[in-house]
Amino acid sequence: MILLSHPLYLAPIPLYARLYACGRLVINGDEPFIKQTYRNRAVIATEKGTQALTIPVVHGNGNAMRDIRISEHGNWRHQHWNAIVSAYRKSPFFDYYADDFAHFYEEKDGFLMDFNIRLHNVVCELLGLEREIEITHGKEQPADACADMRSIAEPKAITGIEGYSPRQYYQVFAERNGFIPNLSIIDLLFNMGPEGLLTLRDSV
Repeated sequence: MILLSHPLYLAPIPLYARLYACGRLVINGDEPFIKQTYRNRAVIATEKGTQALTIPVVHGNGNAMRDIRISEHGNWRHQHWNAIVSAYRKSPFFDYYADDFAHFYEEKDGFLMDFNIRLHNVVCELLGLEREIEITHGKEQPADACADMRSIAEPKAITGIEGYSPRQYYQVFAERNGFIPNLSIIDLLFNMGPEGLLTLRDSV
């Protein structure tokens, strides 16, 4: 069975929960890039609440996702990694996984979609959620899709996802902020490690 989605930056947990129940992830590289979405934004939990991390891009709305280049102006890689370290350095599994992510914020990646997919593959490997990923082009969509999660790219659509009920798990700042659902998958990974797979299983 197939899950349809966009290539998202450290995608929200609901995507991976639905992927748990599916056998393959299909991404269409020809669909347009839209600003202010999870295509180039991830949300993490910090001591003060949530923080959005946004990757600057060269091209704007309407261009095919596969053609969107990452902008190297500014110091976003350093800022993102510092924010991740600050948020998760006290989490139970940060020291185990930090090196798997740190190099992404040191290298230069030309295309946003490639960058997102590489991160996705690392996340799946660390979670033990190894699923085939297929990149398609054009307007045709697989007929045997078990779920269409393309709408999850829009922050407003992340609540009320059919077939998904977030299961609470340990979060570093829960005592201060309460449990925050639907964060980037790295929140689950750094806080729960391999047991994050059970959280995904129990959320669908």
